[in-house]
Amino acid sequence: MADAALSTAPRAARGGTLALRLRQNAGLLGAIGLFVLFYGVYNLYHPRGFSQQVLIQNANEVFTIALVAMAQTVPVILGGLDLSVGAVMTLVNCLASHLVAGGPGEIGLGILACLAAGTAFGFLNGCVVVYGRIQPIIATLATGAIAIGLALFLRPKPGGKLDADLSWAMTNSLGDFAETYGLFGDGSGGGQAPWFQPIAGIPVPLVLLVLVAVGVWMPFRRTLTGRTVYAVGSAEGAAFMSGLPIARAKLAAFTMAGFFAGVGGLFLAIQTSTGNADIPQAGAYTLNSIAAVVIGGTSLLGGTGGAVASVIGALVLRAISFNFRIFDIPPLMQPLVEGLVLLAAVSLGALRALRTRNRLELFR
Repeated sequence: MADAALSTAPRAARGGTLALRLRQNAGLLGAIGLFVLFYGVYNLYHPRGFSQQVLIQNANEVFTIALVAMAQTVPVILGGLDLSVGAVMTLVNCLASHLVAGGPGEIGLGILACLAAGTAFGFLNGCVVVYGRIQPIIATLATGAIAIGLALFLRPKPGGKLDADLSWAMTNSLGDFAETYGLFGDGSGGGQAPWFQPIAGIPVPLVLLVLVAVGVWMPFRRTLTGRTVYAVGSAEGAAFMSGLPIARAKLAAFTMAGFFAGVGGLFLAIQTSTGNADIPQAGAYTLNSIAAVVIGGTSLLGGTGGAVASVIGALVLRAISFNFRIFDIPPLMQPLVEGLVLLAAVSLGALRALRTRNRLELFR
């Protein structure tokens, strides 16, 4: 009997750990379920659903909002909101329309300059918040207006011309990318190598999204600074008493937000092959980034969540808009449907808090 009890104890512990992980990731799992539902319905009713062409088109539409959602996530985990992410994206979009053209060296330098500009603007936001001791929502509202002003200075009217080969290669499949630049060939052209064929149909934007998430966000969250961002969002006073680098974490959070927004703005310029200082578009991206963060299960109170979850939230938002096209939903009804979905997502998160007797259980 004793041996049987000992053998069942590890099994029970594993079951308890699994249940705990499911509770902690309930918001993310719910967002994944919504995406599977909406995107599955979209493909079922699309005349060319579940095809490579549809997947490439969808990946292009998702990329920018996914990066802006990632940009919003880091300040939200910190316990604040960044109202400048859409404006920074627009600024980099306009800057790219001037710089990403010419020879390979000029294009490379232009891309680096655009990413540096977005990162530097994020760092500026962090300096205003940390050293100016201004609430993030107020500080970024002001700096966002500055970014829009700079974008209008760069592009009073939509225009510019990016490198055509780059625009084609970055907005299609890996096979098209390889063919454009003569990569992975077998002597008859780019992208013909046998080992490359199984992955040749994957959309380039999807690969870029994974690379940014795996190569930038995941390593960052495992660093001391990344863990401090979560600690500050959970309890800044306790983080301070523990000797954690709070100022450095805040600077890093807003700098990371600027980088992600810059990547989104750069891709938008590559996708449209133009720059456009569109103020309503900047505001819409900012609001949608907050919605994606909430749908992905990241708490606006800070301390929990992640950029990958916000990407799923962005996918849900875009999947809803894809269905609008398929089912011919009137434009006046579209905000109502999106609002209902967002309200349902927020309510599910709030339900957990209402059912919790002890607030400490929320962090277990």
